[in-house]
Amino acid sequence: MRQILIKNAYIVSMNAKREIFNNGSILIENDRIKEIGKIDEKSLLADVEVLDAKGKIVLPGFVNTHVHLSQQLGRGIADDVDLLTWLRERVWPYESSFDYESSLISSTACCVEMIKSGVTTFLESGGQYVDAMVEAVKTTGIRAALSKSVMDEGVGLPENWIKTADEEIATQKDLYDRFNNTADGRVRIWFGLRTIFNNSDELILKTKKIADELNTGIHMHIAEIAAENDYVKANRGDSTVEHLHKLGALGPNLLAVHTVWLTDREIDLFRLYDVKVSHNPAAAMKVVLGFARIPEMLEKGLNVSIGTDGAPSNNRMDMMREMYLTSLIHKGRTLNPKAVPAEQVLEMATVHGAKCALLEKEIGSLEVGKKADLIVLNPNTLHSLPLHDPIANIVYTMSSENVESTMCNGQWLMKNREILVLDEAELIEKLKEKAAEIKKKAKIELPNRFPVVDII
Repeated sequence: MRQILIKNAYIVSMNAKREIFNNGSILIENDRIKEIGKIDEKSLLADVEVLDAKGKIVLPGFVNTHVHLSQQLGRGIADDVDLLTWLRERVWPYESSFDYESSLISSTACCVEMIKSGVTTFLESGGQYVDAMVEAVKTTGIRAALSKSVMDEGVGLPENWIKTADEEIATQKDLYDRFNNTADGRVRIWFGLRTIFNNSDELILKTKKIADELNTGIHMHIAEIAAENDYVKANRGDSTVEHLHKLGALGPNLLAVHTVWLTDREIDLFRLYDVKVSHNPAAAMKVVLGFARIPEMLEKGLNVSIGTDGAPSNNRMDMMREMYLTSLIHKGRTLNPKAVPAEQVLEMATVHGAKCALLEKEIGSLEVGKKADLIVLNPNTLHSLPLHDPIANIVYTMSSENVESTMCNGQWLMKNREILVLDEAELIEKLKEKAAEIKKKAKIELPNRFPVVDII
């Protein structure tokens, strides 16, 4: 039996009462929380590992509900372009040039970046080498729900991605059978639907059926751009959400990503069917999707979480930054200073994220019996002090620099800013080499923004 005691901390539990334990302690036994608040010293083993967190903040690890592991090597290849150019001329050619090793390096680097910003669980929306993603998750110690990028129709698809609905379902079922609930339970396999531009009704219906049978999730970009609704109306008779409703595809295991272009009725449909939402503020602004109506969704009781999206559409896998943006942009849009306050943002990044991951009984809050997924924040930086209102400071002043330690499943992944699960310097060199190789293979040429003078 292995024990870790974190003591003298400001513990933001995010439990049902939202209790904060000032000068509190957490006793971790193997992969779960055994005690929290005041610890009975009789519970401690002689060889318990002790971390004195005096002056520091402990809270649940963040849940990043939308990320593309395979896009990590593509950071910077699609800046300042519209979404369809971004997708068809930059990202798809790039990703379709991948092999297993490329995906493994990209996935591993993305996991490490998330660990350094306090993420302990993430939901991957789809790549082509899910087995490489599984290996990356196993190596880095993080928790994840992984999906294949699933497409059976659409304009501009790379030739090696063109599959039938039955082929896509069979591939995903095989992935589920091989990898679901592996890596000490940290890996879950979900079913993916890329977008309605690329998913036939047949594929949507078969995906819904098998995901329900296997009691797993479905990850899909929904109502991302205005042109999406126009396309669906022209080709299938209604908007994306209304069409999914008519197909019977809405349900509590559906994670709808972006959801920028929803009507009041569609928000009500999401609430009726308990559809989960992933809000990606940086990506929505950078790729010019628009402003999702997050305050309205929260007011109606939707379970809204936060995601970063991938490196080419956000450029930073930084949940601390996403929390900050989530609060600011909705205050600006609604002209309401109370829109999405700091405590609600923190809920979105923790307990709401856990519900979106279908893991609310296991993670999302620090409670006895739950998994030991947590982070330690060190507020002792000039940009974070003074600490008059700790919850507000977490959202409004802190950055990933303040994430001192990250634990998942009772294991330290990062401690005192040092990644413990692999050699970070070695990974960085592999990333640089492979990124250049893939860019050349994909034949992506980026113009210089300023004149470059090569000095020989």
